[in-house]
Amino acid sequence: MLAKRFLAALLSVALMAPPGAFAQAGSVTGFGPNLPSAESPLVSGPADSYADPVLPPDIARGVFGTYGGAQSRFSTGGGGAGSHTGDGWRAPIAAQQLPDLGSGGSGSLTPQAERKLGERVMREVRRDPDYLDDWLVRDYLNSVAGKLAAAASALYIGGYRPDFDLFAVRDAQINAFSLPGGFIGVNTGLIAATQTESELASVLGHEMGHVLQRHISRMISTGERSGYAALLGMLFGVLAGGLAHSGDLGGAIAIGSQAYAVDSQLRFSRSAEQEADRVGFLLLAGAGYDPYAMSSFFGRLDRAAMNDNGIPAYARSHPLTGDRIADMDDRARRAPYRQPHQDPEYGFVRARARLLQDHARNEYADEISRLRAEIDERTALNVAANWYGIAYGQMLLDRYDDAVASLATARAAFAAGARDAGEPERSAPSLDVLAADIARRAGHDDDAARLAALAQKRWPDSNAAIDMHIRTLLTLHRFADAQALAKQETRAHPDQPAWWLYLAQASAGSGDVLMQHRAMAEKFALDGAWPSAIRQLKDARDLKTIGYYDLATVDARLHEMESRYKEERLDEKG
Repeated sequence: MLAKRFLAALLSVALMAPPGAFAQAGSVTGFGPNLPSAESPLVSGPADSYADPVLPPDIARGVFGTYGGAQSRFSTGGGGAGSHTGDGWRAPIAAQQLPDLGSGGSGSLTPQAERKLGERVMREVRRDPDYLDDWLVRDYLNSVAGKLAAAASALYIGGYRPDFDLFAVRDAQINAFSLPGGFIGVNTGLIAATQTESELASVLGHEMGHVLQRHISRMISTGERSGYAALLGMLFGVLAGGLAHSGDLGGAIAIGSQAYAVDSQLRFSRSAEQEADRVGFLLLAGAGYDPYAMSSFFGRLDRAAMNDNGIPAYARSHPLTGDRIADMDDRARRAPYRQPHQDPEYGFVRARARLLQDHARNEYADEISRLRAEIDERTALNVAANWYGIAYGQMLLDRYDDAVASLATARAAFAAGARDAGEPERSAPSLDVLAADIARRAGHDDDAARLAALAQKRWPDSNAAIDMHIRTLLTLHRFADAQALAKQETRAHPDQPAWWLYLAQASAGSGDVLMQHRAMAEKFALDGAWPSAIRQLKDARDLKTIGYYDLATVDARLHEMESRYKEERLDEKG
């Protein structure tokens, strides 16, 4: 179902214009320092918002070296500030022996058009039942992506800097996939299959490499240069890759497009995969993760995926897997050793993903049994995380007292691990959010309110903690408090449909009908449901109690939405 929605959205946007309609003026290469020109600003924010990137505190400054001006950034000799002699893995992207895929410049999608395409696709993805709107998983995936993106900025990797937005999909297949504009989907099966945060980061870095090097844009622009029919075949090829859960867009083109010779497409695919591997490796090592993680994870998948014919299934969707592993292993051997840091959230999110893969109560019970067996047999990678997964599963089965006890055991094991490592006692967003969720579902109102407020106080930047606090306030019918918090979030993050929905619910509960209609209009607009959004604003405009200034605001927004709806209808007719 996800693949069908993806095709519908992709075709409606990418095929609505004649060939060349998305071509950008000027040139933006897929390599080196060429950033978008002033004539093609990024839609993700002002150009100067990326100046002097602030790196996470656990990324060592020495990894990146010291860069002067643009000239020294790409110097590989001379011993100056930009010199990287002897540290090939740390050299700027231009010196990393990437395969030559040509320029991502004239004829390719502009960053704005690619982001717009991605947003249209994401509307369909979010409607799919396998899309996991789980803030704990999303927060964690985007925190890893943030570290990798900081490394990309420090190493001057990529022709542009998109706002990466990672999300999870309920799918046991071990995979991740890139969509236009910086959207990256991660299967729960991939999260569960990794054994370290570095292994997960290696796959995310690979997918981010596809985005940074603008492989999707190049593929579409190649279709434009060869004609409209070829572009159509190319996008059907992407669907073929989605249906096969391959995540390998280059390989998908080779399957779906009848406009090109298969051998030529396979060469392109292998080159793109090699480039994404090498970019991903730079991000992985630069962000402080284990440089061996990519080769070890790929190697383990290869060994596990061997079928009766001796051909790895993973290799069929990712060509030259053996060569890729050897290449990454060789680069890891040349990288200086650093003890990788693993975020405590990794283990909890991994356990949560194992439960989120399931749909039925009996499947939850089976997963709880497996988590317990790993503890008993001492094969659990993280005992605290296993107990957390058990607690989460018990909550889903409405066994709230058992869930509270298991969560307490998880906290104790987590605290013991911190003491053994010589670290102060600590908590984690997953632990605190789950505690509040159990109390809320169990009907322990006072405990739920206290725990939800505590979770947000401890983790003010956690969307999961904010989400749980608002949901708890709504459950307790504290609508005024929920409305105030939801308003705050819609102002800070107006692109998130969940905050608008909560604002509408809280406003309805508190009797603020005007705000209810306005919030639902914004939620429907983000979903692409323009008729429903317009209807909400018309209902708001017709309220007898609406004041002059509110009426002017509603009328202005109504005009904007009607224009957007008309524009998209014309696009679809085209």
